[in-house]
Amino acid sequence: MIHREDHDGIAVLRIEHGKANTLDLELCNAMVDAFEEADGARAVVLTGTGKFFSAGVDLFRVLEGGSSYIDSFVPAMCGAFERIFVHSAPVVAAANGHAIAGGCLLVAAADQRLMAAGTARIGLPELQVGVPFPPTALEIMRFATPPQHFQSIVYQAGTHEPCAALALGLLDEVPEPDSLLERALAAAARLASVHRETFATTKREIRRPTMTRIRALEQTVARDVHAQWLRPETLERIRAYLERTIPKNR
Repeated sequence: MIHREDHDGIAVLRIEHGKANTLDLELCNAMVDAFEEADGARAVVLTGTGKFFSAGVDLFRVLEGGSSYIDSFVPAMCGAFERIFVHSAPVVAAANGHAIAGGCLLVAAADQRLMAAGTARIGLPELQVGVPFPPTALEIMRFATPPQHFQSIVYQAGTHEPCAALALGLLDEVPEPDSLLERALAAAARLASVHRETFATTKREIRRPTMTRIRALEQTVARDVHAQWLRPETLERIRAYLERTIPKNR
């Protein structure tokens, strides 16, 4: 589900989960476990497989599982985003392909964000789907996105090719596909050259305001968002979105 390789003390975590690396309960739990197991690494590079970094939430599982699945999945998804966001060592996202919705959030949670040049897309179509953002997701995006672009990125619910995403501040670098991992490892090594405790302290303080807001919203907004995910009309919007966008012969 998540394959690990080590390069000079840097853990490369490669998502290998079905055709599109979609986020489901099992992958989110595996993501948390993989980052916990990588606590001793100098840095982490997170990448994907094939044409996808991650296509985001497995909406078919959400429809199939209903309320009982959502009760487990939404907290697990937020936990995966947060675990990447607060990881004490440097985290570099190396998006090898499409990074959509939750996949975009995985990229945003990293310290440095690379995406291979080409026609793969990155962005947040959640409002097209008709589902609200949990506070963890929205606050991480607020942190990672330039203020002048944050609202339009969320409201327009579009996806962007790498060079356009770079201009919007969603990415830090767009290397050629055959040099993506090399560039990601170089970025990770550069960040890891800082004294480990010094880096961890600095990262914690940079991200403290975001985590403070997330914690403050957990008992209010987060509960309301979770309740919205459970409503039958939300599931109907998800079903309609899938019918519009997914080929019938899937």
